[in-house]
Amino acid sequence: MKRVISALVILAVLVGTLWWLPPWVTFVLAEIVVLLALVEYARLAERVGMAVPTGIVVVAGLAICASIAWDYAVAPVLMTAMVAVGAAAVGRGSVQRSDGWFYTVGLFGPLYVGLPIGTLAAIHLRQGPELVFLLLFVIVASDISQFYGGRALGRRALAPTISPKKTVEGAICGIVAGAVAVVVVGKWSGLGFQPLQAGAFGAALAGFGIIGDLFESKLKREAGVKDASGLIPGHGGILDRLDSWLFAIPLFDVVIRGM
Repeated sequence: MKRVISALVILAVLVGTLWWLPPWVTFVLAEIVVLLALVEYARLAERVGMAVPTGIVVVAGLAICASIAWDYAVAPVLMTAMVAVGAAAVGRGSVQRSDGWFYTVGLFGPLYVGLPIGTLAAIHLRQGPELVFLLLFVIVASDISQFYGGRALGRRALAPTISPKKTVEGAICGIVAGAVAVVVVGKWSGLGFQPLQAGAFGAALAGFGIIGDLFESKLKREAGVKDASGLIPGHGGILDRLDSWLFAIPLFDVVIRGM
């Protein structure tokens, strides 16, 4: 019940901010999210023995988020590099004490969080809330389908050393749900894709989200914790809710720029 209530509260705050409040409020919310997520990131790093200057990391992340939100011309290049490095860490598969943190310590932490969240704020500022809601719908639909599809159909582990509860079948359900989500609400959001294109886009977004989820799971497993923090009852921390978004946003941004 706590998980459901927390999810509804988060959804209400997000929808209310994006749809009814001025764009600067969305920017402030984005900065708060970056602040909380990077504090969690620094604490996880400390658990694996990485000396992360929390204040510098947080300030750098906030600055990156702000600069991208107001002028995001360089965002695609930087976010492509960020996703590539994170995917490389997941691709290694094995979990060592500081393997994943080798990829994320220092400057990568602010880039990992600040870049995507700043980009999402920029999309909202320049193109309105509809496209942001499209991404929200895709990620939520994929996450729910992965969870329940995995429970009902899951047989084969997707990444047993990183996240033992995730299954191949659950991932497939999530990817299918992402495809359906874009087909269903793409036109409403202003996405001028044909159904086949929309489905492929949604499937790719869900797939990138799964990689982002696994990357954050790798960091937590190396740190020896289940959740990034206990900030959100039933859900863990801010990073636990952002993990899929942080890898899906770069692809989303690249595609909608070409519309």
